Amino acid sequence: METEVSPLQENTPPELKRTPLHAAHRALGARMVDFGGWDMPVQYSGIVDEHNTVRNAVGVFDVSHMGEIEIRGPEAMRFTDAVTTNAVAKLKDGQAHYSGLLYEHGGFVDDILVHRVSGQHFFLCVNASNQEKDFEHIRAQNRLDCEVEFASPRYAQIAIQGPKALETAQKLTKTDLAAIRYYWFADGEFAGAQARMARTGYTGEDGIEVYIAPEHAVRVWNAILDAGRPMGIKPCGLGARNTLRLEAKMALYGHEIGASISPFEADLGWIVKMDKGDFTGRAALARQLERGVTRKLVGFEMRGRGIARDGYEAAVDGVPAGWVTSGSPSPTLNRNIGIAMLPVEHAKPGEKIQVIIRNQPVEAETVPTPFYKRTK
Repeated sequence: METEVSPLQENTPPELKRTPLHAAHRALGARMVDFGGWDMPVQYSGIVDEHNTVRNAVGVFDVSHMGEIEIRGPEAMRFTDAVTTNAVAKLKDGQAHYSGLLYEHGGFVDDILVHRVSGQHFFLCVNASNQEKDFEHIRAQNRLDCEVEFASPRYAQIAIQGPKALETAQKLTKTDLAAIRYYWFADGEFAGAQARMARTGYTGEDGIEVYIAPEHAVRVWNAILDAGRPMGIKPCGLGARNTLRLEAKMALYGHEIGASISPFEADLGWIVKMDKGDFTGRAALARQLERGVTRKLVGFEMRGRGIARDGYEAAVDGVPAGWVTSGSPSPTLNRNIGIAMLPVEHAKPGEKIQVIIRNQPVEAETVPTPFYKRTK
């Protein structure tokens, strides 16, 4: 879950938002870009170097641009279940899951993480450029006994990712991080600040995402870099975050998901629990299931010479049939990979397709995903 990168901006226009770590990024020599209205680091030492550091050791990301929404009250669980696709009622205290916010027509408002703090308190992490829209979408549906808070100003978020992430983070907290299962979280002290520590991430690696008050962000960021120095930690930007998430086939808002794409088309049917009762968008999804999905996302690898880029046309037997939602060289696999929206009959491994690169069809083949899966 993330949002689309805008064109590069070398200087920070005054209208761009800044995270509490903005000065730290500048001091480290980061190359900054306009990312959904935020001035964010795209790279420090280089995208491939940072990517490989996360795959082999540990990297740290500033994700304070992400949004937070909190839902509290006697009917918080019932309401959160009604506005999201996954089964909120099955969450236990301290557990999180990946889910979707949908419009009534079944397309995505956003993809989100839902954390159950208690039966009367749910903590949502949403995409940066969608946070105000998400809040209004949720708030407008609130007719139950609960409060919906736009909580983003109260949080900074730092992601520690990689096979040495827990070893790094454990130096900074008395909370037993190894005891936190994947997609669970714990509240406690981290680097001297009150924090929420979630075993989640957007890289395909193990790691911890730390939510803290913005005033502690710089000190905590520096403490993480100090703690991880023996493990070879490096600060990482949005460029590596994108290649890492693509290898793990994690959705990017504005690419794999959006208002015109349903969860079933996005190959995310597993986050939709049609049997849980009514929720926003359910009727449209039921109609789609009855008719049958006509298109779907599928992974592919380039067989010919060329890199598939986001938005390139995809063809089957030379006939235009879909488009590339994300594409890039894979530093881990040393191959050119991508995800495409194709007619459902071709959205399965082993299909020969073509990607149109500079008006020329280049051979590719659909493959199983994720492209990369860590060894646990």
